Amino acid sequence: MKWMKFRIKTVTEAEDIIISSLYDLGFEGAQIEDKIPLTAMEKEQMFVDILPEGPEDDGIAYLSFFVEIGEDGSLTVADEQKTVSEIVEMLETELEDLRLFCEIGEGTITVDETEDIDWINNWKQYFHQFYIDDILVIPSWEDIKVEDEGRMVLHIDPGTAFGTGMHETTQLCIRQLRKYITPETELLDVGTGSGILAILSLMFGAKHAVGTDLDVCAIEAVAQNCAANGIDPAQFEMMIGNIINDKAIQDTVGYECYDIVVANILADVLVPLTPVIVNQMKPGAIYITSGIINDKEQTVVDAVKAAGLSVLEVTYQGEWVSVTARK
Repeated sequence: MKWMKFRIKTVTEAEDIIISSLYDLGFEGAQIEDKIPLTAMEKEQMFVDILPEGPEDDGIAYLSFFVEIGEDGSLTVADEQKTVSEIVEMLETELEDLRLFCEIGEGTITVDETEDIDWINNWKQYFHQFYIDDILVIPSWEDIKVEDEGRMVLHIDPGTAFGTGMHETTQLCIRQLRKYITPETELLDVGTGSGILAILSLMFGAKHAVGTDLDVCAIEAVAQNCAANGIDPAQFEMMIGNIINDKAIQDTVGYECYDIVVANILADVLVPLTPVIVNQMKPGAIYITSGIINDKEQTVVDAVKAAGLSVLEVTYQGEWVSVTARK
């Protein structure tokens, strides 16, 4: 399919009202580009492959709307065929109406025809096989090379919502897990995402894993990646909910059940998580954390100690930190 892209330059304060107004006209699926910092809730939901903070918010936003181009070259909005100029006129009229009672900035419109877009699979062009130490991480659409036969291989299809394992924080956790896993390990992975950490833990020899995540998409991602790696579904249980403040999730996960808890999350989430998650850990259990940008190292170390845990090791990769402790 081909699409016509209509891109509006506006201000961040006007994003919601413009999207809502154009939705009423039949435009759907807005793509938002701005520099607004993540909210506390958004940070809480980012459990894997976390990027450093971006540039300072300049108040500018770009909203892009896509209209499919029919085989005859026509464009359809709200079940009506329109030309590009007619759509631009619709957008301009709506923006001018909005300008009467709110600030929308420039309100300029640019139009481009896209290449063919496969919205579900387009991201795959950016994900190729790579190594984490001696482990080959490979997506399903690539083949194992002859020289890699005999390696430990993690087959991972993260989907559009989760990370691939390429990020430093994930790799820091993997190395720590490898040090402490035994054949009797019961593992809890908080913020499971695509299941990389728990799946590799099972491949390293762990007995059983439980994962929690806020995103319901994690259930399907984990199921697919377990199947791709030959993991028995009975070895890996997934639960959706916030273990920090949801007593039902805490009860279901269980208390003093786990030999290792791993959490690859932002430091601002690790701080409230740590005094809660100690209740899920057996005496002597290992707590592996990452997602910690270097200037937050002491914050997490202090939280770990305040929860009564002993810090065993702090490791680094790039500007990211992993803190490992024992109950």
